[in-house]
Amino acid sequence: MTATFGHTELPPEQADALRRAVRLAWVTIGFLLVGVTVVYLVMGSSQAMKAAWAEDLLSFIPPISFLVAVHLARRRPTVGHPYGYHRSVGVGHLVAAAALLTMGSFLVLDSGSGLLAAEHPPVGVMHLGDHVFWAGWPMIGAMVVTGVPPVFLGRAKMPLARTLHDRVLYADADMNKADWMTALGSVVGILGIGAGLWWADSAAALFISVSILRDGITNLRVAGRALMDARATTVEGDRPHPLLQRVDAHLRSLPWVAEAGSRVRDEGHVFHVEAFVVPRGGRVPGLDDLVAARESTIALDWKIQDLVVIPVDQLPAELLPGVEAAAGEHG
Repeated sequence: MTATFGHTELPPEQADALRRAVRLAWVTIGFLLVGVTVVYLVMGSSQAMKAAWAEDLLSFIPPISFLVAVHLARRRPTVGHPYGYHRSVGVGHLVAAAALLTMGSFLVLDSGSGLLAAEHPPVGVMHLGDHVFWAGWPMIGAMVVTGVPPVFLGRAKMPLARTLHDRVLYADADMNKADWMTALGSVVGILGIGAGLWWADSAAALFISVSILRDGITNLRVAGRALMDARATTVEGDRPHPLLQRVDAHLRSLPWVAEAGSRVRDEGHVFHVEAFVVPRGGRVPGLDDLVAARESTIALDWKIQDLVVIPVDQLPAELLPGVEAAAGEHG
């Protein structure tokens, strides 16, 4: 069966990446079900463990959002949705970011108040048959068991997110890669309690909470820009996508084009391009010229789902060289 996003047929590399990403999402969900249960059973009254458990709960959102977005993005465009359903990726990214921001804010306030109130969380003992041992050891064991595998899952997802240009998958991978910090913070907090440092637990919880809050702010900013039709960027959201320059360079290379500039809208996995071209000598291009320009540009990359070529006598002001740099200085 051919893998597609809407009416975009995926090349073999992207089709294979999509299949692997879907498998990894299901593996992540299965692992989280076990991890959340284990952490809940041993967390006791530790603030750091509660924060880690909350982060594990939040970690369900990105893989579920990814699976839902992929399912919707496969639908072909309709009369009601002529651009297709690729924005489902942006919506999923926004939902995940909002959840991280909300929970991160709550946990920062909760752990911060516990630190200010000088709360002393008790970590007692556990009985296993005739053996009695400190309850902190199962907590530490749980964090090691549940904190290490997500790091490898994140490293496996990261290149797939770039290959598919999927920001939900990228956010999921980024969170997974950082899970070792959550595990380490929890372990430090628990050992601090054992050493008589009452503040270590709340401090570790605050560290984890700030990490969650930072992820929420970062992802919310990138998701918001994408949904507001900002210029298409890389999946990390930190620089313009290199495909933008390739599109303009290709159009300028056509023998009948004097100048070209494009507006590129990131729909999720794919781009929609409005390409403005200034014909040489002011001549009106023929239909064959326009069709050839459109088809050859779409063939540059699978992410160009659709492209409109618009002949103009001069480029729109926002596409003129130097305007973007000036806007950046003032905005």
